[in-house]
Amino acid sequence: MAYKYVRWFDEIGKDDVPVVGGKGANLGELTVKGIDVPPGFCVTAQAYTDFIKGAGIGDKIRSIVESVDLESSVELGQACEKVRRIIEDTPIPVDMEAEMITAYGDLERKVGVEGLRVAVRSSATAEDLPDASFAGQQDTYLHVIGADSVVAHVRRCWASLWTARATYYRSKQGYDHFQVALSAVVQKMVSSERSGVMFTANPITDSRSQIMIEASWGLGEAVVSGMVTPDEYVLDKRDLALMDCNVAEKRTLVVEKSGDQGTVSVAVAEYLGPEFVTKQCLGIEEIKTLGIAGKRIEDLYGFPMDVEWAFDGDTSRLYILQARPVTTLKKEESKEETKVEDKKTLKVLVRGLAASPGIASGQVVVVKDMDEIDRVTQGQIMVTTMTNPDMVPAMKRAAAVVTDEGGRTCHAAIVSRELGIPCIVGSKDGSARLAEGATVTVDATRGVVYDGAVSLSSDQDKHSPVAPGAASGYNRDMVYDLAPVTGTKIYMNLGDSSVVDKYKNLPFDGIGLMRTEFIFNSLGVHPMYLVRNGEGQKLVEAMSDSITTVAQAVYPRPVVVRLSDFRTNEFRGLKGGEEVEPEENNPMIGWRGVSRYISKEYEEGFRLECQAIKKIRDEFGLINVWVMLPFVRTTWELEQVKEIMASEGLVRNKSFKLWIMAEVPAVVFAADEFAQMVDGFSIGSNDLTQLVMGVDRDSGILNTMGYFDERNISVTRAIETLVKAAHRHGITCSICGQGPSLYPDFAEFLVKCGIDSMSVNPDTVAYTRKLVAGVEQRLILNGIRSLYRDN
Repeated sequence: MAYKYVRWFDEIGKDDVPVVGGKGANLGELTVKGIDVPPGFCVTAQAYTDFIKGAGIGDKIRSIVESVDLESSVELGQACEKVRRIIEDTPIPVDMEAEMITAYGDLERKVGVEGLRVAVRSSATAEDLPDASFAGQQDTYLHVIGADSVVAHVRRCWASLWTARATYYRSKQGYDHFQVALSAVVQKMVSSERSGVMFTANPITDSRSQIMIEASWGLGEAVVSGMVTPDEYVLDKRDLALMDCNVAEKRTLVVEKSGDQGTVSVAVAEYLGPEFVTKQCLGIEEIKTLGIAGKRIEDLYGFPMDVEWAFDGDTSRLYILQARPVTTLKKEESKEETKVEDKKTLKVLVRGLAASPGIASGQVVVVKDMDEIDRVTQGQIMVTTMTNPDMVPAMKRAAAVVTDEGGRTCHAAIVSRELGIPCIVGSKDGSARLAEGATVTVDATRGVVYDGAVSLSSDQDKHSPVAPGAASGYNRDMVYDLAPVTGTKIYMNLGDSSVVDKYKNLPFDGIGLMRTEFIFNSLGVHPMYLVRNGEGQKLVEAMSDSITTVAQAVYPRPVVVRLSDFRTNEFRGLKGGEEVEPEENNPMIGWRGVSRYISKEYEEGFRLECQAIKKIRDEFGLINVWVMLPFVRTTWELEQVKEIMASEGLVRNKSFKLWIMAEVPAVVFAADEFAQMVDGFSIGSNDLTQLVMGVDRDSGILNTMGYFDERNISVTRAIETLVKAAHRHGITCSICGQGPSLYPDFAEFLVKCGIDSMSVNPDTVAYTRKLVAGVEQRLILNGIRSLYRDN
C-alpha cells in the first residue's frame, strides 16, 4: 500500500524533522545506520496539519491561544484545556484513520505478533534540535494494543501539543505555535528487563570526556519520569573505564499491565525480590556495551546525545529506544591537563555524608564546646560533634567542616552550603579520629577525609588541585542570561547578607528564603533584652541594613524574608536570653514561630521585626521585600499575627505579599483555610518530613537507616495536598530545602505535581535549574496542571 501519512523508520533520516519531528527523524537515522531500534512507523506531521486544516479548527485554536495571558497559569491552563478538548472531540478523516489501522496491521505481520503492544510517542517538528529540546513537552503512551487504540492515542498526542507547559515553553523559546506540528511515532514495545538513559557527555559536570548511564529495573518510564532513583555509572569515554558507580535503592519498577494495555508501578521487593532493591542492575559487560553504543551514536550525529535504552528481558539484546541532542551543556573552556595523584596511595581517615560540595585542605581544629570556637582561624578544618547557630562565625573562617552527627538537612549542612564551604556530616567519630593540628583534605563531593594535603580530581572538569587552606566549590560566575528557561522558578536561600555579592549573578529568580537568624546572631542580643533597655532600634537598624543589602543586590527579584525562627535554646544563647527564655525539653516543637510572635512575652520583639520590614519598604523603596511567617500551627494565631502586622503598617496588597511556612502537618490538613489567608505557601521540607515521619532530622542513626526521606509517600502526599490547595485558591506554592537537588526523582515529582518554585542553597542553584529544565523537557505532561507563577 502506498501511504500518504505514514513513513517507516527505514524510509526516514535525521534531515526529516519537518516530516516526522525530531524523535521520528532520529529513530529513522539510527535504523538506517544499523543501530538496534525496535521497528515502527511515524504518522507524519502533515497528518496533524491536514487534520487541523480540514476540520476548520485552526482559527478557533489561534483565537483562544493568542488572547491568553501567558503569565497567568490559571488562564493559560484553562485556554489550553479548551484547545485540547476541541482536538479530541474532532473526528479524524476516514482515509487518514484507515492508513493508521493498515500500518499497525503491517507492523504486526512484520514482527510476527498479533495484538502487538506498541508505544505511541509524540514527535514535534521543532523537537530535539541541537539548540532547543522540546522533548517531554508532549505525551507518550506505552503498551498500547489494537489498531483502534493506536488511532485514539495518536489523537491524544496531537492534543498534547497544546498542554499549558508546552505552550508556555514554545512562547519563551520564540517559536511560532503554528509553525510547530506534531508527528506520532508508533513503535514495538520492548519487554524491558532493565532500562534507562545514557548521556554521552556528563550533564552534571559538562564533561565531554565522560559518559553517564542511569539504569533501573523494568521499563525506562521509571527513570525518565523520576519515579525511581536509578543506579548511576560514569565512564571515561576514551577507554570506557568505569570511573564512578553509585548503586541506588530501587524500590519501584514499571511493568506492563497483565492482560491489559498500559503500564503499572509495582514494588521491586514484591515483584523481583527484596535483594533486587539494592542489587546493581547492570554488569560490567553490559555497561561497556552501552558505552560502545553511546560513542557510536554520538559519532553519527557529531555532538553529545541523550539516549533512552533497554535490555530485552527475553533475549538480553540492547535496544535503543530514542536519541536526542543534549541541549543543556555549557561550553567547555580550554584547560591544561592536571596531574592527579593515584587514589590508591591516598589514606582515608574518615567517611561521612557529603552535605556541601567541594574540596579543601587545612589543619584540623577539634571544637569540643562553645568555649573553643575562637580557636578556629582562617583556612582551618573545623571538626566538631555538631554545629549550632553560635558557631557560624567560626564556620565562616573555616575552609571546611566535619561533624560526627547529623544528616544532609542538619544545621552544619545547611549553613555550609550557604557559605559555600565543603562539609561532611554524620562521620560518627570524626572528632576522635582526626587529630588536632593534623593536615587533612576534605573531599565533600564524596564524603571522604584524606590524610595530608593532596590534589584530587575525578576529571579535569570537576575538580582542580587544592592548596592547604583553600576550598574548591562550584562556579559562582554563571551569568543568569545563559541559564536554561524553566517554568518552575528557581529561588535561592540566603542567610548571611555579606555573601550576596558572591552569589547575585547565579541563575536564580529571587531569594525564596532569607533567614534572619544570621542577623540575630551577629547582633548577639535578645530582642526583649533590647526592649527592656530601650534599645529596640538596634534590632530595627541591624535587620533593615542586612535585608536592604540583599534586596538592593538582587532587585527587582523578590526577597522573601522569613522572620525569626529561633527556638528557645537558641534564643537563650543571646545576651539576656537566659533572663527571658524558658527551658524546654523539646524546643524543636516548642515555643517558636508565630506562637512566639503573638505572646505577651515576645510581641514587642516581633513588632521590632515588623518595623524593620516597614522601614526597608518605605524609606528605601524596596518593594521586592516580602515576609514569610515560620512554624504556623492554627488559623486563629495567623489571624492574630496579621492584626499585629497591620498595626505596624504591613498589610497584604499587590506589592506586599505574605507567605507562611508549611512545615506543620496541621497546615496540610487545613490547607484550604490557610490558603485563603495568605499569598503563598513555602513548604519547609525538613521540618515537614520530621513531623510527618516522627523523625529527629538531626539523628545520625535514623538518617543512616533511611527514615528521614522527603520522598516517603506520606510526605509526598502532604506536599501534593498543599500544592493543590494553593492552586485552588490562586496562590503560589514553593518549597525550600535541599531535597530537589539531592534527589532528581524528588525534583521530578515536584514539577509533576505543579510546584511553582524551589528555593535551594547557592551551591545547587545552577545544578537545580539545569535539573528542572531537563525534567520539564522530559516529563510526560498529560493531565498535569501548569504552574502558577507569582510575579
